Amino acid sequence: MNTRYHRYPHDWGYHLGVFLKFGKRYPQMPLTDMKIRKAKPRPKPYKISDGGGLFLLVNPRGGKLWRQKYRFLGKERLLSHGQYPAVTLAQARQKRDEAHAMLAEDRDPGVQKKLDKIAAETLARTTFKLIAEEHLANMEDRGLAPATLQKNTWLLMKLAEPLHKRPISEISPAEILHLLKQVERSGRRETAIRLRSMMSGVFRFAIVTLRTESDPTEPLKGALRTPKVVNRPAITDEKAFGALLRDLEEFPGYFVTIAALKFQILTMVRPGEVRGASIHEIDREARTWTISEERMKMRRGHAVPLSRQAFEIVDGLWPEIEGVELLFPSVMSNRRQLSSNTLNSALRRMGYQKDEVTAHGFRATASTILNSRGFDPDVIEAALAHQDKNEIRRAYNRATYFDQRVDLMQTWADLVDEFRDG
Repeated sequence: MNTRYHRYPHDWGYHLGVFLKFGKRYPQMPLTDMKIRKAKPRPKPYKISDGGGLFLLVNPRGGKLWRQKYRFLGKERLLSHGQYPAVTLAQARQKRDEAHAMLAEDRDPGVQKKLDKIAAETLARTTFKLIAEEHLANMEDRGLAPATLQKNTWLLMKLAEPLHKRPISEISPAEILHLLKQVERSGRRETAIRLRSMMSGVFRFAIVTLRTESDPTEPLKGALRTPKVVNRPAITDEKAFGALLRDLEEFPGYFVTIAALKFQILTMVRPGEVRGASIHEIDREARTWTISEERMKMRRGHAVPLSRQAFEIVDGLWPEIEGVELLFPSVMSNRRQLSSNTLNSALRRMGYQKDEVTAHGFRATASTILNSRGFDPDVIEAALAHQDKNEIRRAYNRATYFDQRVDLMQTWADLVDEFRDG
């Protein structure tokens, strides 16, 4: 026992000498939250140690930063663990212990921290939205039809918006199912199924670009309700169809809209293909209208033989203004297409309801009437540009049925005149 210490309890000079001589040998007391809170800023930065290399750096402006000294490969290094109180004392100690564990495995915690930061930044750049945008751009480069591309963009950019900011590798089947069920409950069963398919395309694209390892939409096949098949309304009775044709003759609408409806009826194509018809697609000498694969639903070019009646419409609307290419331009501008609703709107103004007839339904009208009259079903299908599932048969049909379609289209146009004239 140090008798002098007990003999002179108030001899502070003695106690200071003892501390200077032996203090460094004694372990320092660990930090406490109270001690940290009471640490006041000084003119110069100073450190308060907690042990194990961890210390608190107090800046002159009052900031309190967690730092940790460690040695790796013989060199002293410094590690940052954040700022107090955002990072608590307990959290700072946990980070210190994790760094010690890495050192025990011969890993540099400073390097590992940089790698973790790079991984986090990479993860932030692989969100569902960014990859979906890349996927859509690839589809556009492959020549997807503008209408289809627009619909797919709406599915991924609008309906899938709740997943936009999520890292693609973290999205779970449960998240996707919740989103799809919301769409399904709104009554859009077919849309929900198409959305699942489009999202699957995004995940497959992420897989081949090494940004995720699996497609979480796969387990959801069969999880959605089958959509009810609803055929597009169409008039298939010959007398009722004749009445519609007479109403069309008397309709006082925009003459281009009337011509477009007549042209669609005569050519048996889809409304969008009529609205985009241009003079570059028409061979006036051969009387053929060739629609490029980019504008066709099935991504396959389609040559339409023009009947005498259809060619008269083309001849009557052939633009004489330089730079105008569209056969059926908008009333607003002769360089813009008719809007997607124009043809159906005309039918509504004629008094026909949407559950009675649509512009797209004229294809069903032609198919039903021609089949009922005994025409070759294969030739009718070729005229409608329906794709045969058998690749060899499909190629044969394209090569074989053109001459038959020339006759069919003229016969159909003559029948249309018959129906119209009652």
